[in-house]
Amino acid sequence: MTAFHPQHAETVFTYGAPGLKFGVGARHELGHDLSQLGARRVLVVTDPGVAATGAPAEIADVLRAASIEAVVFDRSRVEPTDGSFEEAISFARAEGPFDAIVAVGGGSSIDTAKAVNLLTTNDGELMDYVNAPVGRARAPKNALLPLVAVPTTTGTGSESTTICVLDIVSQHVKTGISHARLRPTLAVVDPELTLTQPAGVTAASGLDILCHALESYTARPYTSYEHKQADQRVPYCGSNPIADMWSEKALSLMAASFRTAVRDGGDLAARTEVALAATFAGLGFGNAGVHIPHANAYPIAGQAPQDFHPADYPVHDDGSDHGLVPHGMAVSLTAPAAFRFTFEAAPERHVHAAELLAPGATRPDDPAEFLPQVLAGIMRDVGIPAGIGAVGFGAGDIDSLVDGTMKQQRLLATAPREVTEDDVAAILGQSLEIW
Repeated sequence: MTAFHPQHAETVFTYGAPGLKFGVGARHELGHDLSQLGARRVLVVTDPGVAATGAPAEIADVLRAASIEAVVFDRSRVEPTDGSFEEAISFARAEGPFDAIVAVGGGSSIDTAKAVNLLTTNDGELMDYVNAPVGRARAPKNALLPLVAVPTTTGTGSESTTICVLDIVSQHVKTGISHARLRPTLAVVDPELTLTQPAGVTAASGLDILCHALESYTARPYTSYEHKQADQRVPYCGSNPIADMWSEKALSLMAASFRTAVRDGGDLAARTEVALAATFAGLGFGNAGVHIPHANAYPIAGQAPQDFHPADYPVHDDGSDHGLVPHGMAVSLTAPAAFRFTFEAAPERHVHAAELLAPGATRPDDPAEFLPQVLAGIMRDVGIPAGIGAVGFGAGDIDSLVDGTMKQQRLLATAPREVTEDDVAAILGQSLEIW
């Protein structure tokens, strides 16, 4: 973390969010919502699994009833790649023009829709916009179309954020595209749509909620950065009072309902609270940022051993030479060790976060172990693997994972402590076996 004189410290934080419509049945109002945005011809982006539930077809019918033409692309890939993004972009270019986009699905479909929106309104190719050093980190010059995000999973927060995540297959790394213009115009969060989410997906995506809230809450404060000029500001500005509020509430909601939602997917009350937690966490981290667990997650997902495949996720027969570790699962696998490492930067925040997640729990003698123990207990309860060793990595893989993590400097810059290669190696080593 670069030192600077206190008189040059940042005094400004920023906050952005989409419009939000939340509640059971909210999806039925999409025709009105798109009409208000002036839409007459809309691209609906989803994936085969969500399409099989009938929800995208239902939403397309709602739009048509409002005299809005709806064209459906239903081939988004769960855990998208550069190839799957390119397929969706090519479809949209061929079938367009459109005047709005609706994403129906998990983070993968919403992220695919963001990429489609970017590359159908701006020139260039995908790698022009991918974050450096993997890509060229070009900023869009043109305004994007209105994007309405309708999440059917609870976890990614993509309906609130300025980021889309993808796997660059040739480089064996996950990375992203980040710009304020990618943020959806409107998030329509209907908890009924999450009732079909399988237990394994609920567990993995729920860990993403927890890590979003925990990482944004423990991110370096916005006042720890050197003062920026107006044109230098980025969406991730560090922990701040507004993001903190969302993160704390998300943790409390998850403590009350997450295990129930995994155990009994038909419990609409629990599903509603987890959906609300996902929304709150997205509103928090979409401004404060995330750090080490997310930076580690990208190479873990990008280099996953080929023989690992989680329960309740689709099998891709696309010639990929690595397995599937879902994003939320990949994030969680190093989170206990990461929060052990960051503890000294803000002990009181780490302890408070553990108390929110486990009200009434007895603190261990070493307070630095409190949050790691609470988080590991939740992971164990909902069936997350017991570390990166449990998904097929060994000690010999750590150097390659470290290399992938260190490419995520946009995320590591948000960590409350400076992070070296040795630090990442130690965190990964502790994460081979969590319990």
